[in-house]
Amino acid sequence: MQEPKLYEYAVIRLVPKPEREEFFNVGLIMFSKKEKFIRVKIHLCEDKFRLMQSKTEFGEVLKHLESFEKIALGERSSGSIAQLDIPERFRWLTAVKSSIIQTSRPHPGASLDLDKTFDRLFEELVM
Repeated sequence: MQEPKLYEYAVIRLVPKPEREEFFNVGLIMFSKKEKFIRVKIHLCEDKFRLMQSKTEFGEVLKHLESFEKIALGERSSGSIAQLDIPERFRWLTAVKSSIIQTSRPHPGASLDLDKTFDRLFEELVM
């Protein structure tokens, strides 16, 4: 029988005006150290973004979210942080920040199918 795989996940949030502490969920990042697994998915709804009346351009935010994704996946062109091992990248990306892209605190879990769990969490927390 297959053993459950331990994982951690964090919700990626857009905080258009950090001083107001208002946010909406725009993605999910999940990793499992033992499985050497990391997955990230972003969904930035332009209509929600416009409702937040941010002075930042939609395209600029999308570009930063794509950088977040590339760092998580370890793309070489994304700089030295992307070269760290999976747990270090996850910790760096989920560290407390006062920028417009933040994450929730990491949450632990166990799953027999990491991809299936990721898809379920993404649907529940982001979509």
